[in-house]
Amino acid sequence: MDVDFTGGCQCGAIRYALSQRPQNVHVCHCRMCQKAVGGPFAIICPVLKPAFRVTRGTISYFMSSDVGRRGFCAACGTPLTFDYPDGDDIGVLVGTLDDPNQAPPENQYGNESRVVWYSGLRDVPGDSPTYAANPEMRLRISSTNHQHPDHETDVWPPVDAR
Repeated sequence: MDVDFTGGCQCGAIRYALSQRPQNVHVCHCRMCQKAVGGPFAIICPVLKPAFRVTRGTISYFMSSDVGRRGFCAACGTPLTFDYPDGDDIGVLVGTLDDPNQAPPENQYGNESRVVWYSGLRDVPGDSPTYAANPEMRLRISSTNHQHPDHETDVWPPVDAR
């Protein structure tokens, strides 16, 4: 299996690999996705189920409806997937890819639930790096970071995240 993409949860308990380039990567504004990811929208990159494999850990599931389920990490709570168990594909949340730049959105769905301020995001200031106004906080966070790195590791949790 050729691996094109890898990813996982925030703590590293779950890692996965995709052997296919996602098709129809989309922003979903539906209310169910908003609640599932705790944000104003989800960005989902579907692949055929045989092209998705978990390489570490076990995904937990919440049935968000009678036909759809949401996969997540039980250890850290990271939302990972959405699928219809009887369907052919599985949607991986783009933010869990090691390189989210590899899966730019091609379409948008659930627009009836899109937050009214979405179209104005381009006008919101945002050229400052994270914690630019508070370098002390940046140092505190970076020196105590428990987040899994954006690459494969042989052990979990990785030595540099303990």
